This record gives sequence, structure tokens and C-alpha cells, in this order.
Amino acid sequence: MGGQGLEALRAAVRGSVLVPREPEYDQERIGFQTGNPHRPDVIVVARTPDDVRAAVDHAQRYGLPLAVQATGHGLGAAASTGVLVSTRRMTGIRIDTRARTAWIEAGVRAGDLVEQAARHGLAPVNGSAPGVGVVSYALGGGVGLLGRQFGYAADRVRRIDVVTADARLRHVTADSDPELFWALRGGGGGFGVVTGMEIELVPVERIFGGRLVFDGGQVAEEVLRIWQKWTESVPDELTSAVTLLPMPDVPAVPAPLRGRYLAQVHIAFSGPSDEGERLVEPLRAIGCVLIDELRDMPYDECGSVFSEPDTPHSYRSANVLLGSDGLDESARRSVLAAAGPSAEVMCVLSMRHLGGAFSRRAAVPNAVPHRDAGYLLYVLSPVPDDQAADSGSGAGPGSGEEVVRALHERVLAPVGDRALGRNANFLYGPQDREAARSVYGEQTGARLERLKAECDPQGMFRFNLRGDGRG
Repeated sequence: MGGQGLEALRAAVRGSVLVPREPEYDQERIGFQTGNPHRPDVIVVARTPDDVRAAVDHAQRYGLPLAVQATGHGLGAAASTGVLVSTRRMTGIRIDTRARTAWIEAGVRAGDLVEQAARHGLAPVNGSAPGVGVVSYALGGGVGLLGRQFGYAADRVRRIDVVTADARLRHVTADSDPELFWALRGGGGGFGVVTGMEIELVPVERIFGGRLVFDGGQVAEEVLRIWQKWTESVPDELTSAVTLLPMPDVPAVPAPLRGRYLAQVHIAFSGPSDEGERLVEPLRAIGCVLIDELRDMPYDECGSVFSEPDTPHSYRSANVLLGSDGLDESARRSVLAAAGPSAEVMCVLSMRHLGGAFSRRAAVPNAVPHRDAGYLLYVLSPVPDDQAADSGSGAGPGSGEEVVRALHERVLAPVGDRALGRNANFLYGPQDREAARSVYGEQTGARLERLKAECDPQGMFRFNLRGDGRG
């Protein structure tokens, strides 16, 4: 790429074009996931779909790979060359109250959409973290706070605007391009750069929910066992999860939680609050409750259900999807022993209840796989930035990266022979080919690969879960 090509790109872009050593370059390339960040030759800070078209045209002309980043929460394969399109400034939202839809641009975050929809008594099928990008979340399927009632976020997508490898902006619907529409909703990216999306909203104004926080050092196994049994009879309007993690003994942590191993139950119920209170009685009866935050709340406070950290950091994760029988006693004990407070690296272990609308086929079929799963089990650990950042595909033997990877394998090993597959939304960090295959399965994976070969024969869009492309 010569100087003339770069100047032509600058002239074509309404936003900005950054190259290494320019002041804004580092700030733009690093997202929420600070480990193993992008290091492209050029960053296009897009403000319009035409900016995206210019970036794709530039990459096509010079034979460069192209990556996309909005918030960077789920960064997997990082670009060490080529073009990075940053869409974080494409933040437009239009709410159609009569149609109960929202048109969102590529950089919209869940919390902003929740806030605007709530003004009209509506809600998106959003996930647990307000800072996550809505578009990338839906492209990976989207496991939502109320997913047992409303299904995956991908099930609620009506239209997608995407710039494909030929630098064309396409308006994709079930009628205009049914195969691409199928793949984009749940297929995990790699078919183009999405610039906007129309999604359905749901009529939810309030929920009963929040966290029950237990002393996990006393009752971790009991919480997980009773919660799993409890999920067998709850209504579809109730979606829940359990998270277990150690808290550091530092002043920044609230005194009741400081230095403890916690077992948290997260609740989101769209029914009446008095019914919610009745439903959670068996959980409260466990005892050893440190904090009880369950309450009736407006939906725009739904971020408190998980209260996930909003400070960028470096982390890796692994997950498996399990059937309706979840964890038996032996597996539960083994998983807890491997991931507990004595683990050599901090582990956040979480189990989410699926089923309900998650298991039902979308009105317009999409690429979301493994709808027969009853539970999602995942483990997440921090990795040091000095081990993960700018290290290519991973750090060497004995590094923080390798220790975490080995630990996660041990945590999930007791259920490996019963796993139905993996979930794309909860795979953070570089993944191998086996991980991608286990996400989509043989039939769906083969169908995605065929379409990929048609849409992007040169492998321009290669920095995604499947690692499509050359290099």
C-alpha cells in the first residue's frame, strides 16, 4: 500500500484514517478486551456506511485482510496487518413504536439501546453487560437476559445492512437474500461488515430481578445443586444463572464480600413481582445469604442483574453446552473443585439456564446452533496484559495464557463427553479450529463455509471465530 493509496483512502472517508505512531492509533485499536489487541497497518474510524465501503474497497484493491471492531468485548483473532474498521462512532438509534422495532447502527451498545427503548415501554433482547455491542452480540446469536421467554437476539433481527467483499452495501432480508440473511444471524461474522440492523423490540417495562449473593465458601455446591433442580420447574418468563468467583481482599470490594468466595444467583423475571418473590423462596431458603438485591425494577436498570465489570481488561474463556440434565453430582463436584478458590488462576465459573424460547426454532430460520441445549457452562479467567497483548496468536509455554488454557480444560473435562457443543458469545480470546467446529457442528458449519466461499473468495474477512481466509 503506497502513499497515494493511503491519501485516497483519507479523502474518501468522512471519519478518520490512522496509521501506527499517530497519537490516536493505540487508543482506537484497543477495545474492552485488552489482551492480544489488533495491530493493523491502518485503522478506518468509520462514521457512515460510505466510510465502511471505502475501507472495504481499499482492502480489496490492495489485497489486504480486514477486521472489524465496535466495543472489542469478544475479540478473538486479532489483526496484525491489513485494515481495521472501527465502528464505535456509528451510534445512531431510531425507535419505531408502532412497529416495535429499532434501527441501530453498528457501534450501538446495549445499555444505550435499552435506555432509549425504555422511554417507549419497550426493550431489546439484550445480554447481561450494558457495554456490549448490539450488532456483534446478535451476529453471534445473543443469549439474552429474558431469552427463555423471547429467544436468541438473532431471532429478532429483521434486516441487516452489510458491506460485502465487493464493497457493495447490501440491504439483506429474508426475501432479498435468504441464505445470507440466515448466515448473518448467528453465523458469527466473516461475510462482510455490518453497518446497521433492524431488530424487534418486546413490550417489557419492568422486571423482578437482581442478585442473591451467598457465602460460596459454605454453600457453593448446595447453591449450584438446588438452583439446577429449581430451574426444572420455573416458567419461561424467568431466566437465571449462577456465577461463582473469589473476591480479592481489597478496600474497593464491599466489606461483606471482601476476601470471600461468592456464589451468586442472577434472576430476571418479567412477571409480577409478587410471583417473583414466591418463585425465589427455595433459593433464599438455602441460607448464608450475604446480599439480597432482588427487587422490582424498571428495565433500564437490568444491568444490575449481573453487575459485570465495566473496566477494560484482559481475559480468556471456554464453555460447553449441556443437555437438559445439566451437571450430575460427580461432575458438579469435579468442576467446582477445579475452578474453586484454590485454583492457580482466578476462575469465574458460570452456568446459565437455557431451554424455553431458546430451544424453539426462529420464525425465520437462522444459523444459531444447538437449540436442544438446556444449560451453558463457562469459565473465564484474567490473563496479564504483558503476556497476552501484542503476542500474536498466544503466548509461549508456561505463560499466563498457557496456564489459563490448561486450567479451563481441566474445569470442563468432567463434562466433555456430554457436551453438545459450544456457544459463540462466550468464547473470548483466540480459538483453535476445533472450537469453531464445536460451535456450529458439521451441517451448519459446512453450510456457512460454502456461503463464505461465495461471498468472500479471497478471504478478506478472516479475523473471526472460524478464522476464515488465508493467514
